[in-house]
Amino acid sequence: MIFRSLRGLIGLTLVGFMVGSAILAMLWTPSNPLALNLRARLTAPGAAHLLGTDEFGRDVLSRLMAGAASSMTIAFTTVVFAILVGGTIGALSGYFRGWVDRIIMTFNDALLAFPGILLALALLVVLGGGRTGLVLALGLAYTPSVARVLRGAVLSLRENAFIEASRVMGHGEIYTMFRHVLPNCIAPLTVLATSMFGWVLLSESALSFLGLGAPPPAPSWGNMLSGGRAFMGQAPWLGVFPGLCISFTLLGINLLGDALRDRLDPRMRNIA
Repeated sequence: MIFRSLRGLIGLTLVGFMVGSAILAMLWTPSNPLALNLRARLTAPGAAHLLGTDEFGRDVLSRLMAGAASSMTIAFTTVVFAILVGGTIGALSGYFRGWVDRIIMTFNDALLAFPGILLALALLVVLGGGRTGLVLALGLAYTPSVARVLRGAVLSLRENAFIEASRVMGHGEIYTMFRHVLPNCIAPLTVLATSMFGWVLLSESALSFLGLGAPPPAPSWGNMLSGGRAFMGQAPWLGVFPGLCISFTLLGINLLGDALRDRLDPRMRNIA
């Protein structure tokens, strides 16, 4: 169990806290994260506003909670999209091989030559900004990585004796792939999805920081960090708290991913 690992326990605690905050924000926040109160603008953290207010008098804690819901929903949807599309492509390529594999992997490797964030920026130009465009752009940008990982796993599994036994028993290729090959790919996909969640969250924050994420006034950690730049001297909490949320979430995801890797692949435990 990952609870037996200190890294896993810390990672699960950090991620669980952030996910819990995001879920709570869908039901309740201390204040309306969109409500303006110019009389309370740039109020320092205190009893009335635990994490202070921004330049429009909006409660920072409420906006961080709502931003967690926005950022994590986008990251989760993107990872699911990339796993489904990339997993399908990788499974077909690795299992059927031949000309199918050559065509798919040529195109896939061409996309892998571009850094994910740059490919997402290029796709956003075509797809447009906003949450839907962001999910599609990031999902398509990270799909080639999933396809490459799953292809390698399928290539390794398809040569095992139990796959040949399935064919000898008269099972079709599609049945064999879904019944015997893909279930054995769950472990590497789980580790990859955990790591990818952190990559996507960081990419979403970076794109929101550039103004390409959820449109204002909807809060996200990236656009809150961007908005706090102009007030770092006067109200440093506007940049510090969103930055800490991103940092702690990424730390938790990385620690949790390491613990899952050790649990699902014991051979990796002694590798630094």
